[in-house]
Amino acid sequence: MNNLLIAKTFQGLEPILAQELTELGAQDIQTGRRMVSFTGDKTMMYRANYCLRTALRILRPIKTFKARSADDVYEAVKAIDWSEYLHDGQTFAVDSVVYSPEFRHSKFVAYKVKDAIADQFRERTGSRPNVSVSNPDLQLHIHISDYDATLALDSSGESLHRRGYRQESVAAPINEVLAAGIILMSGWRGETDFIDPFCGSGTFCIEAALIALGLAPGVFRQGYAFERWADFDADLLESIAEDDSLEHPFEHHIYGRDNDAKAVGIARRNVKAAGLAKYIQIDEQDFCDFAHPEEPALIITNPPYGERLNPDNLMELYRTIGQKLKHEFTGGEAWVISYAEECFDKIGLKPSLKVPLFNGALECELRKYQLFDGRLDDHLAGGGHIKTDRERRQMSERSRRSGGGRFRDSHPGSDHNDHHFNKFSPHGKPGHSGKPGYADKTGYTGHSGRSGKPGYRGNHDADPREARREARKRYFGNDHEED
Repeated sequence: MNNLLIAKTFQGLEPILAQELTELGAQDIQTGRRMVSFTGDKTMMYRANYCLRTALRILRPIKTFKARSADDVYEAVKAIDWSEYLHDGQTFAVDSVVYSPEFRHSKFVAYKVKDAIADQFRERTGSRPNVSVSNPDLQLHIHISDYDATLALDSSGESLHRRGYRQESVAAPINEVLAAGIILMSGWRGETDFIDPFCGSGTFCIEAALIALGLAPGVFRQGYAFERWADFDADLLESIAEDDSLEHPFEHHIYGRDNDAKAVGIARRNVKAAGLAKYIQIDEQDFCDFAHPEEPALIITNPPYGERLNPDNLMELYRTIGQKLKHEFTGGEAWVISYAEECFDKIGLKPSLKVPLFNGALECELRKYQLFDGRLDDHLAGGGHIKTDRERRQMSERSRRSGGGRFRDSHPGSDHNDHHFNKFSPHGKPGHSGKPGYADKTGYTGHSGRSGKPGYRGNHDADPREARREARKRYFGNDHEED
């Protein structure tokens, strides 16, 4: 049976996520703000969690209703037969997001949902289920926009950006979902070498390797919230995890560089933990020493935003980025994400594409640079171009949507920690949301016998296909045998 499903993502990645869903075989795909809705059966829901690179979580709405008062919320939730979702001894939690003139505090809405569920159980059985904010058996999301309310089950649990391969992080690492989305947006699928000259903890490099090899991001995952649902099908999940039909060879190489020795060490450990050392080389190198690569390559990078640099040094760094790209990367293509307009100004190159994105809570912009010899006027006069027709259409469409401004979303922070269900466009200011019912910092252990440690901790020099097999064995227990 097909159900309506909601895949959440970051602003700016919605078209990429929609394309992923199309390739996955989802139906009735509709793009919204920081979300993409689709329909699919249980298999599709499992595959969406396991395979999607740009989804933060997958929600399954179970009821929509009008919420003009607290009593409306209570009565609508209590009318659901919760014995279909919860059993004696199980726990639940509720996350709420409210954009409504009727409700000033979203926590109050969450309390009404909890009360309705607890009261139904108490009236039927004499006891009420407990609430667990860290590791619930059932995670619920209620979203109210004006007077329209949607109650959904969270099938993911811990945010899907938590792949499971990250051993350590540098300060302000780029989110895995955002990194994968930028790579997919570039169109790179492993046809050339890949370079990140400011690699930090190695996120771009690892996500690039997974894409180039066709490895699903769920290969390292500890578990999913749907594993605690009453209808969980372990054999179905195992079959999805064992499907290697989309995996393929990668004949090129990925290079990560950073001038911070500590970051280089962290990146190397993360790469080894992912079993990708065969494909990724991490080196300590200052960008001032960047030289033209011997083989065709794509650059995608997230330069420092100033955490460790004073303003003068920061501007000098971006000036160097522009000079090196212009003179050492002629004929290449580079994608740079940054948050400050003055940083891009110092690069001094005309971008062919600008995409507004969020890196955490920071309003950022991704810019694509097509590098060529000589002056721009001469390049254009000679029949060259820096924008494709598709890129012109994309920028024109974004300009129309934004009304000429840089960003069109008045609530950017609502997704950077992945706390909100944004099926509907918010209007006005949200109520105070507080912390979510589910704490993403806690490891989510499902029904597969996992201990809370990641399923794969790294056969350091293993081929990732072997890494996948090892991860699956640990994921499904030591008794699991492969065909």
